[in-house]
Amino acid sequence: MYFGAIADDVTGGTDLASVLRQGGLRVIQTLDVPGVAMPRCDAVVISLKSRTAPVSIATATSVAAASFLRDAGAEQTYFKYCSTFDSTDEGNIGPVIEALMDLLGVSFTIACPAYPQLRRTVYLGHLFVGHQLLSESSMRHHPLTPMSDANLVRVLGRQCRLPIGSLMTPDVDAGVDAVRARLKSLQAKGPCIIVADALLDRHIDVLGSACEDHRFLTGGAALGGAVAKARRRLTANSCVETDVEMFPHSEGPVAILSGSCSASTIEQLRNVAGLVAGRFVDPLRIAENGATLTSTIDWACDQTRRGNVLLYSTANPDTLEETHKVLGRETAAALLDSAFAQVAIALAETGVRTFVVAGGETSGAVLGALGIRMLVFDDEIDPGVPWTYSLDPDGFALALKSGNFGSPDFFVKVLRKTL
Repeated sequence: MYFGAIADDVTGGTDLASVLRQGGLRVIQTLDVPGVAMPRCDAVVISLKSRTAPVSIATATSVAAASFLRDAGAEQTYFKYCSTFDSTDEGNIGPVIEALMDLLGVSFTIACPAYPQLRRTVYLGHLFVGHQLLSESSMRHHPLTPMSDANLVRVLGRQCRLPIGSLMTPDVDAGVDAVRARLKSLQAKGPCIIVADALLDRHIDVLGSACEDHRFLTGGAALGGAVAKARRRLTANSCVETDVEMFPHSEGPVAILSGSCSASTIEQLRNVAGLVAGRFVDPLRIAENGATLTSTIDWACDQTRRGNVLLYSTANPDTLEETHKVLGRETAAALLDSAFAQVAIALAETGVRTFVVAGGETSGAVLGALGIRMLVFDDEIDPGVPWTYSLDPDGFALALKSGNFGSPDFFVKVLRKTL
């Protein structure tokens, strides 16, 4: 293994692992620090549930994951977070970066969440979603990590002890040598974290090549893939195990479980309505009467005897706000994680082996409930959303979708691909 990554949620790890696979690497994704022996591979992505955890837990689990990767022989360590920089002024991205820098003994790194293919770009230190500043996009109203400031230099400045600098577009546009020279001059000024601009795919490639010998880097899936690709040119490592062709798609019904409330997921659900039997998982009704969840689970299990099934807690911002007023944000989130976990267990007991899950928190809850600890990868359904197959235990096919990812007909595509 020459590339080791820590992702702050499950779908983020899946996104990065898919990019690495497309780059020709043999990659394995694990849920938390592995507790069993792994097949040989080029890259390991350890997915945590740290994005919205308390800062102390996020840093501790990230350090444990990085320690495992270092001891397992990773030559380069990468901290992967979302291309929409899901965070708050209290953390967790900045504190985790600094904790990993301390562990790995580095005083300098870069931060670049840009993913041009998905229209996430960084210009003059500001993060854009399409033509909108992040702070003017739907991420401003995210239920757990609302992003009200698009200036990543300011955001990290409020989270970190270290100074935050900038690598601007003219330097990146000038090529690899210009970036190396600029980074060298910034590094000479002392310990710091540098927010790097990237507007185009070629900018990501330039950054990856310029930083190929850095021991520790941070950013989105795009930069992680570019860095690993560049690093591969420096190593003769070549692994032959973990062939995903050994893991065919499972037959039988498909269960779509959606806990994301992103604008993209709302549209995707709207487009699949009428094509699959669905039911709303209402946290308010479950909180009032636990039998509501039991009834929903019984309905879902019965439905899978006839075909595919959809269960969703996805709601518009007004409904979500009302739920949070009644239950509280954390209570509502915990209730839904538990609900989807119970649904997944019940469906698996009826024989369901194909799960499509929307939302990082929901994906983590489902994988935890099913006891899935290790995944390998097949082709993408949409950018950043591949088919995955479980190794520990084996037998499950999964598509784990970050809330903001996927085309408007994502769920329709999934159903067509499984027919």
